[in-house]
Amino acid sequence: MPSAPPRVAYFPDSFHEINGVAHTSREFEAYIRRRNLPFLCIRAGGRNPRRLTEGNLTTLELSRGPLSFGLEKDLSIDFGFFRHMPIIARSLREFRPDLIHITGPSDFGMTGAVMANHFHLPLVASWHTNVHEYAAKRSQWFLNWIPERTASAVAHNIEEISLFASARFYSRARLLFAPNIDLCHLLERTTGKPCLLMARGVDTEQFSPSYRDRPSDDTDFVLGFVGRLSVEKNVALLVQIREQLLQAGFNNFRFRIVGHGVEESWLREHLPDAEFPGVLRGQELSRAYANMDLFVFPSHTDTFGNVVLEALSSGIPAIVTPDGGPRYIIKEGETGFVAEDQEFAQIILKVLRDAHLFQKVRSAARADALTTSWDQVFDRVYDGYAQALAFSAAEQVTADGQ
Repeated sequence: MPSAPPRVAYFPDSFHEINGVAHTSREFEAYIRRRNLPFLCIRAGGRNPRRLTEGNLTTLELSRGPLSFGLEKDLSIDFGFFRHMPIIARSLREFRPDLIHITGPSDFGMTGAVMANHFHLPLVASWHTNVHEYAAKRSQWFLNWIPERTASAVAHNIEEISLFASARFYSRARLLFAPNIDLCHLLERTTGKPCLLMARGVDTEQFSPSYRDRPSDDTDFVLGFVGRLSVEKNVALLVQIREQLLQAGFNNFRFRIVGHGVEESWLREHLPDAEFPGVLRGQELSRAYANMDLFVFPSHTDTFGNVVLEALSSGIPAIVTPDGGPRYIIKEGETGFVAEDQEFAQIILKVLRDAHLFQKVRSAARADALTTSWDQVFDRVYDGYAQALAFSAAEQVTADGQ
């Protein structure tokens, strides 16, 4: 890292919410505190603007107002966000950033892009959400009303249009970050901009097998899920898994489903024996993971899958799909399993019937998680900042010479 680190203004889509962007952003701020780096974080907060400076870290929290459009229970986009432009511009002038970092095409991300252009600052952008795949999944409610062949074509078009729009937005940046190599290749192809890998880390002290405290007489095999209970997470597969396990004659199991979302009522109806503790934090979340036996994550759209890494750190092997980022976390047959939807129940039965395999993958899951580090992740982000600033300096030299 250079002796004089860049002054960074960061515009995360979310910070206090329960999702991958927010989790990564909170870890990023913790890294900034540890390193005492000059950093301005502009994010959503309470009803009134609040600015706080601690050492080299400055935070500005701004409200989302009555023109907000809800995406989830605790996440929205404010179409009247422009009212905050004066205070944001003033904060940027006072902080004097060298570059601006945004995390997506949200109200905060679009504002960050506008400000980068206004102040002639390099813009970098990290891709956290497969917006194009989410758009196609979220369209299912009306696609169900049209013929299957037509619905498939319409869903494909929605995905392609959403990808095109997202790529146009991200092409404004000089440098991109993505959580897995396939996404990096996709972004480079669709935006024409360089993309660096920005993986994820895990707190191996917070997520640890030491939190396991199930009673000795609890002999159920606990299948766990942590995340947003929504259609794009493919949570309907959990119901199918339950039915297949019962058909195979196995009934000594239950689901523990941590999180909230629009599919919760449907899941409660179709998973009558499941535990639904809601959103958990701190040691309650640590215990929830550690008291699982196998982590079941059927999403096809996640760009990384922080929850999968948290499960492994808790000594809980995971089953994931071959789509998206989670498959890059799992070492097949060692720390977990990669499977198609119809294979999940078969793998669960395989693990149940082989105690040696189960113990081996549990131990390997924890050992593998111990090799990760958030500091390594964000050190690489700052290496990327240096590249973006070098690109900007080279462009300026070229422009001055013309």
